[in-house]
Amino acid sequence: MSFSHWLPFAIASAILVMIPGPTVLLVVSYALGHGRRYALATTAGVALGDLTSMTASMVGLGAVLAASAAWFSVLKWVGAAYLVYLGITLWRAPVGDPQSPDISETRTGKVFAHAYAVTTLNPKSIVFFVAFVPQFIDLHARLWPQIVIFEATFVLLGTLNAFAYALLASSARRAIRSRSVQRAVNRTGGTMLVCAGALAATWKAGST
Repeated sequence: MSFSHWLPFAIASAILVMIPGPTVLLVVSYALGHGRRYALATTAGVALGDLTSMTASMVGLGAVLAASAAWFSVLKWVGAAYLVYLGITLWRAPVGDPQSPDISETRTGKVFAHAYAVTTLNPKSIVFFVAFVPQFIDLHARLWPQIVIFEATFVLLGTLNAFAYALLASSARRAIRSRSVQRAVNRTGGTMLVCAGALAATWKAGST
C-alpha cells in the first residue's frame, strides 16, 4: 500500500472518530462525573473495543471480497449511501441534555469493562466499519496487509481521540453541556459524513 493510498484513510478516520457517539458519551460522562481519574481505564476499554469490533467487521469484509468482487463493489455503493444517511441523521439530531450512561461504578477494572462493552457491543460500529473501510481498499493489492494497516491506524486514532475527550471534558464541563456546542458538533460531524459518502461515490464512479 502506498502512502498516497493510506493518507486519505488516515485523514477521514481522524475526522470521523471525533464525531460523538455512544463511546464518546461514555468517556465524557466518566470525565464529567469523576474527573481524570478514569481516563486511562476508559481509553484502554475503548481501544480494545474498537479492535474487537473492527476485526469482526474486517473478517466479514474479507469473506465478501473472497466470494465476489462484484458484491464487494455493491457493498461500497451501499456503504457510501449509508455514510450520507448517517450524516443527515446526525445533522438533524435534536440537542439538549442527553441521557447519560450509568457511571456509578468506580472500580478501575469495571470501568474498563464497561467502556469495552459499550464500544464492542454497539451494532452500529460493525455496520459503520463495513461501510467505511471498503472505500479505501485497493483491489489490485493484497487485502489483509491493507486491513491490518487500516485497523491499526483507526484503533490508534480512536484511542488518542478518547483520551483527548476525557481530558477535555474534565477541564471544560460547562461547555460540553452547552446546547450550542452540541449543535455545532452534530452539524459539523453530519457534514463530514455526508461529504465522505459523496466523495466515496464520486471516486468509485470515476474509477469504473
